[in-house]
Amino acid sequence: MIKVEHLVKKYGERYAVNDISFEVRKGEIVGFLGPNGAGKTTTLNILTGYLSSTSGKAMIDGLDILEHPMEVKKKIGFLPEQPPLYLDMTVREYLNFIYDLRKCKLNRKEHIGEIIKVVKLEGTENRMIKNLSKGYRQRTGIAGAIVGNPEVIIFDEPTNGLDPKQIIDIRNLIKELGKDHTVILSTHILSEVKSICDRILIINDGKIVADQITGDINKDFHGNKRLSVRIDGPSASILAEIKRIPGVVYARVGAEYADGSSSFLLESKNEVDIRKPLFYMLAKNSWPILAMEFPGASLEDVFISVVDDTEKLENVKNDKKGGNRK
Repeated sequence: MIKVEHLVKKYGERYAVNDISFEVRKGEIVGFLGPNGAGKTTTLNILTGYLSSTSGKAMIDGLDILEHPMEVKKKIGFLPEQPPLYLDMTVREYLNFIYDLRKCKLNRKEHIGEIIKVVKLEGTENRMIKNLSKGYRQRTGIAGAIVGNPEVIIFDEPTNGLDPKQIIDIRNLIKELGKDHTVILSTHILSEVKSICDRILIINDGKIVADQITGDINKDFHGNKRLSVRIDGPSASILAEIKRIPGVVYARVGAEYADGSSSFLLESKNEVDIRKPLFYMLAKNSWPILAMEFPGASLEDVFISVVDDTEKLENVKNDKKGGNRK
């Protein structure tokens, strides 16, 4: 549905987007992550036709965005970080305005009524947008983005500034929309990506540095192994013995329970499996294991590791270039 090939966007000598390529299949919900200034918004603006690329291609449903701008824009619904709402309009007036703007051919009354129902704006249709809460304004922005039933919906920080309940409501709405649309979600909230998205793209310094199925992203993370274990016994003595196990790089007490047991969070070198030596040590001291699990690396760990690794590599390249000029 979405295909990007060797996309480049330059501002003078600076690369905002530097030769990126990726595809998004029909029906996927893809999380688009990256630190500030990484090139996320620039890429989204190119995909939606707000910006032209310096070189490369961006295609929606096989149509080149630069060659077929009007046809492509009919296939895309876009919710920017600040929804472009007209505050002195009612919700229904705004949706009718977007309907006319997009030259929608669907039955007006039925289509707008269906959108109001899907986005759960019932009861607010005749209220002025300026009198709505931030959460309902965000819903109104999403409603405007899906007028015309576009095949692709792009969200840029859709839950920014919302309270916890509003965030959950908008997340559930995006999941629901993902059943019938291809969705790209750009956000800084990593837990949001993990709960909503099928796949994760990470961009840093204008380049795609990770592309992985959400459920598999921890498998390719080469950091330390994590182990959570609950043990019955004196926590201070147990912690001291755990730290003596070869390969353990970090250990701490997580919580202490009324039954005399404690939970411990351990990290070992990636190539070291500490379960056997841990078991033997605990058995020797008659400290029973009550529970054990591998929580794995969090998405935050993966994100920071990938970004840090690419920045280190870029610094090495720059150092070599500098050395060659001397």
